Amino acid sequence: MQQTFASSGTGPGITRGAVEALADEPLDWRFKAAPPDTPSALRPAAAPGGVTVREWLTGGPTLSSLGTPLLTLDGAALAHNVRTMADWCAKAGVALAPHGKTTMAPALWQAQLDAGAHGITLANLPQVRVARAFGVQRILLANTLLDPAGLAWLADELASDPGFAFLSWVDSAESVRLMDEALRAAGAEREVEVLVEFGGPGGRTGARGVDAAVEVAAAVLRAPTLRLAGVGGYEGALAHDATADGLAAVRGYLRALAELHGRLARAYPDDSPPVVTAGGSAYFDLVAEETTGLSDALVVLRSGAYVAHDDGYYRGISPLARADGEAPFRGALHGWARVISRPEPQLALLDAGKRDLPCDEGLPEPQRVRGGAELTGTAARITALNDQHAFLRDAGDLAPIGAVLRLGVSHPCTAFDKWTAIPVLDSADAAEPKVTGLVRTFF
Repeated sequence: MQQTFASSGTGPGITRGAVEALADEPLDWRFKAAPPDTPSALRPAAAPGGVTVREWLTGGPTLSSLGTPLLTLDGAALAHNVRTMADWCAKAGVALAPHGKTTMAPALWQAQLDAGAHGITLANLPQVRVARAFGVQRILLANTLLDPAGLAWLADELASDPGFAFLSWVDSAESVRLMDEALRAAGAEREVEVLVEFGGPGGRTGARGVDAAVEVAAAVLRAPTLRLAGVGGYEGALAHDATADGLAAVRGYLRALAELHGRLARAYPDDSPPVVTAGGSAYFDLVAEETTGLSDALVVLRSGAYVAHDDGYYRGISPLARADGEAPFRGALHGWARVISRPEPQLALLDAGKRDLPCDEGLPEPQRVRGGAELTGTAARITALNDQHAFLRDAGDLAPIGAVLRLGVSHPCTAFDKWTAIPVLDSADAAEPKVTGLVRTFF
């Protein structure tokens, strides 16, 4: 039986064997997080006898066996975040299709699906192809796919796997026309499910106004290769803080999205519930509140950053940090960088920069010296990042040359993409953290 995105489906939603096989990759020079003392680390290609990820982990490596610069994940914090979000969604009565673009890590997608996620959200065709390589069965593309070659690939993928459910966005009659034209040319056998994307003034993509969005839906209904599956959008483009004005703008947008859904109620097919989707990692609480009355729809959140959270932007704006009585997410991402120069008494240079750590939503924060002083609460701060250096000021003698610092980072979406493999620690707070895994990313 062919699946729709809103149908319940069966199975884990991802091919476990494909994820598990990543542990059999050689741990070599391709991964900048790889320890330099593995037998295959410096060879130009994997050779017989080279250490695999699985073999390396069997040896019980610790953080001190890894070099700098480095990005790590705290395994306990990851597990807490996945469980906390799953529990929150269950209590709120909403589904979750976490945005996979945050991590592009099939192992983390599997953890989210195992915890009850309905599917995985992605942002473009290359990301969708990664997900399909690992057998992801429900994919929400939070974007419009107009590339004829990509649509031909999608048509083949849908035809070859009746259990594959795919959902995309459209925000204009012209995008509907182009999709339909390309799918017809490809000989598409299955209809492609689409949501009418609803935008807001000054926001990103999406039809402006309910009336304009209704016209897009009418175009979808006339296109034989497309199936109207619901409505969606992104409220995070309309606010960037949790001020009263910011929250009011988000609420106003979500109420208009719900109004659009009501206007289209009679146009949806009868054989599957319509989908209403919104919700990044900053305002998912408002999405749940403003869609409470939509009992006829599958309300889907697309939050992605929560899985690793951060020590910056999301730490400040997360709904679970704003709400009383909620157990907050925990920052699972940490940078590790070594002091390599102190050219001035209150200036130290670290060996991590923009190529290693995110800085688009705030600079890293010094937290502690490995095996030494706590830096949180001191005057120590990162004031700038170059490509390969961080400028640490006012740490003084707390951070001598050779010291390794743990750094909190802001915005996980621009942290994961800098690393092809990320070590997982049992606890970043331990005196000597143990490496318990290696998360592979595919950007």
